[in-house]
Amino acid sequence: MNTVWDGIIVRGIGGLYTVRDASGRETDCRARGNFRHEGMTPLVGDRVRVSVDTEAARESSDTRGAQTGAMLAEILPRRNALIRPAMANLDVMFVTAAARDPDPSLRFLDKLLCILEENRIEPVLVVTKADLDAHRAAQMRTKYERCGFTVLVTEEGGAGDAEIAAYLRTFGDETTAAFCGASGVGKSTLMNRLFGRLDLETGVISEKIARGKHTTRDVRLFSLPAVTDGTYRGFLADTPGFSMLDFVRFDFFSVEALPYTFREFLPYIGRCRYTKCTHTKEDGCAILDAVAEKAIPKSRHTSYLEMYDALKDKRDWDK
Repeated sequence: MNTVWDGIIVRGIGGLYTVRDASGRETDCRARGNFRHEGMTPLVGDRVRVSVDTEAARESSDTRGAQTGAMLAEILPRRNALIRPAMANLDVMFVTAAARDPDPSLRFLDKLLCILEENRIEPVLVVTKADLDAHRAAQMRTKYERCGFTVLVTEEGGAGDAEIAAYLRTFGDETTAAFCGASGVGKSTLMNRLFGRLDLETGVISEKIARGKHTTRDVRLFSLPAVTDGTYRGFLADTPGFSMLDFVRFDFFSVEALPYTFREFLPYIGRCRYTKCTHTKEDGCAILDAVAEKAIPKSRHTSYLEMYDALKDKRDWDK
């Protein structure tokens, strides 16, 4: 006899997937064979349907006490899926960038924000290590808040962490979030300060080359813990260090979609003199006028131009 229930994959290692149900119980499952034939790979964050052979479950259990006879029978529809780090159904991405050590790459940051916008994931910029360069941290906050982003600033001693905690308490029960950013920006250290019980590994910046060592090895989804002044809801992922965020079927996106991934451009789209304005050099371009009037930061438009040049000659079969 089989029973069926729904849950969320919170960890996947070596073909074994840990699925958490609505009651908080975690069960280790194998995936059915035809996922491979369908070109589907279960990902952390996937909402899934689990089928359990109750007869087999009564007869045995594995060394971790996990229920046996459990099989991933179906992957429920995804909102989005990432290749690196490998996970699905993200609602919020905390994009961490250090004010210094390592210095932030604003071009990389802008590209990452565009990818998140295109995939309907809410970016929240977290500027870490503000105590190392308070001026730059303030500049980053002012610039990206002007563009319509939520920006949270922290210091290595923990100042500013309360802002992040307050934001986390706005989550719903099924909100799924992750922290991402280049290695060495203090992502795991920050998460350990916020969630001590998660016991995340932290890395050390290489003194010789000032690059972070990759220390987090696999994606894991945690149920957010209760805290003394309120309760966190939803899930939080710890993700490996990486150099770029990749989405399934994504080699960037169409050049026509690019302006819509800059949220500060949106009030001006449709107000240009020419219907097919590229927002790069045309007379009467409302976005260029906004840049000239400093309503849009010039550096953000420079990022747009670089991405436009990279996308304009790409054909669909090249993506």
